[in-house]
Amino acid sequence: MTAQRVAPKGWGAHRSIAAAVAAAPAGGTVLVAPGTYTESLLLARRVVIEAEAGAGSVRLRTAEGPAVTVSAPGCALRDLALSGDDPARALVRVEDAAGLTVTGCELAGGAVEVLGSPSGTSAVPNSALTSGSSLSAELADPVDGGGVLLMLRSVLSRARGAGLHLTGDARARLVDSVVDEVDGIGAVLSGQSVLIAERLLVRGTSGSAVRVKGASRLLARGCRIVGAGRHGALVEESGELELADVRVEGAGRTGIRATHSARVTLTDSRFTDPREHGLHADEAARLTVRDCQVTSPAGSGLALSGAASARLTGTLFGDCAGSAVTVSGQSASFLDDCRIRGGGVHGVEVSGKGTAELRDVSVTGVRLCGLHTAEEGRLVASGTLVRGTQTGVVLRSLADEPSVLDGCTLDAPERSGVEIGAGSAAVLGGLRVTGAGGAGVAVDAGGRMMMTGGTVAGSAGSGIVLERESEAELRGVRVEDCGKNGVLVGEAVSGVFDHCDLTGSAYPAIHVGKGAEVAFRGCRVFDSAQDVGLADGAKPVFEDCAAVRVRTAVLPTLVDRSGAPPAGPVGAAAGTGPQTVPDAAAAAGAPGSATELWQQGEPEPEPETLEDLLAELDELVGLDGVKRDVNGMVKLMQTVRLREQAGLPAPPLSRHLVFAGNPGTGKTTVARLYGRLLRGLGLLSRGHLVEVDRSSLVGEYVGHTGPKTTEAFHRARGGVLFIDEAYALVPEGAGNDFGTEAIATLVKLMEDHRDEVVVIVAGYPGDMDRFVASNPGLSSRFTRSLLFADYNSAELVSIVEHHAQRHRYVLTDGAREALTAHVDTIPRGTRFGNGRTARQLFQAMTERQAMRVAELTDPAPEQLMQLDVEDL
Repeated sequence: MTAQRVAPKGWGAHRSIAAAVAAAPAGGTVLVAPGTYTESLLLARRVVIEAEAGAGSVRLRTAEGPAVTVSAPGCALRDLALSGDDPARALVRVEDAAGLTVTGCELAGGAVEVLGSPSGTSAVPNSALTSGSSLSAELADPVDGGGVLLMLRSVLSRARGAGLHLTGDARARLVDSVVDEVDGIGAVLSGQSVLIAERLLVRGTSGSAVRVKGASRLLARGCRIVGAGRHGALVEESGELELADVRVEGAGRTGIRATHSARVTLTDSRFTDPREHGLHADEAARLTVRDCQVTSPAGSGLALSGAASARLTGTLFGDCAGSAVTVSGQSASFLDDCRIRGGGVHGVEVSGKGTAELRDVSVTGVRLCGLHTAEEGRLVASGTLVRGTQTGVVLRSLADEPSVLDGCTLDAPERSGVEIGAGSAAVLGGLRVTGAGGAGVAVDAGGRMMMTGGTVAGSAGSGIVLERESEAELRGVRVEDCGKNGVLVGEAVSGVFDHCDLTGSAYPAIHVGKGAEVAFRGCRVFDSAQDVGLADGAKPVFEDCAAVRVRTAVLPTLVDRSGAPPAGPVGAAAGTGPQTVPDAAAAAGAPGSATELWQQGEPEPEPETLEDLLAELDELVGLDGVKRDVNGMVKLMQTVRLREQAGLPAPPLSRHLVFAGNPGTGKTTVARLYGRLLRGLGLLSRGHLVEVDRSSLVGEYVGHTGPKTTEAFHRARGGVLFIDEAYALVPEGAGNDFGTEAIATLVKLMEDHRDEVVVIVAGYPGDMDRFVASNPGLSSRFTRSLLFADYNSAELVSIVEHHAQRHRYVLTDGAREALTAHVDTIPRGTRFGNGRTARQLFQAMTERQAMRVAELTDPAPEQLMQLDVEDL
């Protein structure tokens, strides 16, 4: 078939493309010579229009209306450059039952419209289309109606409103193409339309890159969305979105936004640096996410509200400025084998009446809580790991059903492992809490807990803490090596401890408060200085309980050489039935029990010397100014002791301190060491540290703050009360706040117990000045401030090496140099964590090293210890 030729001059050629199209038979070809043509074309039968000299040689400018209108199937444009006179109008229009293939073309200054049929007869066939559908049959003969478009290796740019618009039951497929510089939305789908996109790039849109509404569908694979002014993709009404291997980068708002009853499926895709959330669904929208990554959003990684739901598998959330996952309203989420690394607030946050179910999830390095519930939110987590957070899990929900933690591990939280709020309820099974900086598991006033199995080990505070009027039932729980009590039972608590073991508690393994009615059945206390301590009016019952290798024992012992039963109401021997212990001191002094057992026990540990403690202080990385100040205070207090021993009056001396510095600068470490120094000087009886913040001192209702502050203060008697972020007690702009009551209570207690407790308040430098100035009693008592400077790069590297040595790793010279260079590049902004940053770097290096070594067939011991450049 002879092609029709178009040229500006020459024999045998048409002077206009329209004339050549009119002369071409159905299925014919029009070859266009190089040049610029100003006309508007109507393709009413099958025809191919092609640039004779290849791409860029032919420019078609619209004369009026669209440059090309297609009303027939099987039409094609090849290697043409089309330009419109109004970017808000259609440049190319594909009408109902028409088909157009655009190959290697540039379409600028207008939109591409693909129209559906009035009856929507292709809606059903459209629902069967997949991301692999070629649309070849539909292009040749769209018998069901609706326009069909195929764009190959083409660029659509400089449109206004929408770059591509599909309506009704239209269909389109874009392959290896670009939608660029659209003043509005890159592609709009409505009705029952379908867009199939492969290796499509959408960039530079002022609005969302893609909007899917009505019952339309977008099926995208291997695409990129860059720099959208609003959402990467907005899915509304009953629209559907399927993305596979898609990258959404730098969205002006949310990476993916789903609302109404939208359905979104995301597979192996990446969402980076959105200015709001990574993924956001509300109303009745549903998300299914598999093997994706959401990194560095300015909000949450995933935000659910309304009645939305999400199911995520194998997905990573990294460095979210907000909580990695937020679930609110009546929404629901399920996370399976997902990872959360770093973040500015919580790992998973559930509020409203939302629910979150987690299975085999890991949360590491978030700033506040690994998992957090509030209002009536509910959490069910199994096999979940939380590591390196401020608090492991906080459950402050008043939901009808309790939250559940089953087989979870909470490793090295700075504060508590689990906190169950006032009036909240939780069921804990097989829980493991290790290395908590405060309590292992704490239940606030009126809270309820059932704990079965599991271990609480190495807590700096008490292992299990039950606040006033809480309820607890524990069965088969192990509490090991706690810095305070193994179990601390507050006033009016009720509950049962069934066959629990407590080992190596620094304080009495079990302390029971006034009016508490708690039963201990089949419990054992091992390797502790004292097994039981009771407040006046405590009403515990001990049945079949025993003490093993306990120096001061109230309970029957299993190694009592005398063989005589303890006197009083404790009972004849282990296993003889219920025992009520009315007074710990009297029982401890009973013949044949505590005294003899204490004598048979291991000798008292050697007391810490000032020289050893000061050497430990000197070994800390950095903190030169702090070390000088502490050494000076030690010398001053030594002189005071010498004057007292000589019968001379002591000069005025305030031991209370202000620690001013950014997070992670060693304030808590130095505070703990300061307490031990004062004990070594004989100025404090115990020298232990009680760490609290506003939430530990301020109540939720009138009359609660004073007792709460008093209880925290009395726990610190004989040691140091360390109030972190103390400035939060006097929030800016809050004239009537319960924090002022906490301060007033604190000032009175400091006066009443001036020789028993040292108070250290800590926080940001400017905020601490405001805190001290807020009350005359504070300014007169806190007369000395220690400034904790940020660590420099060399010091941060030293901290990383310190962690490595503790865990028997060795940095190569190359790794040390690369680490130094990397640390130099870390921004010292508000999110900089100082020592916490160093710890996170070390953890990341060990994780990467583990992945590398796992690929070795038979690694040598030195390979298992070595951290190299590739691990950074």
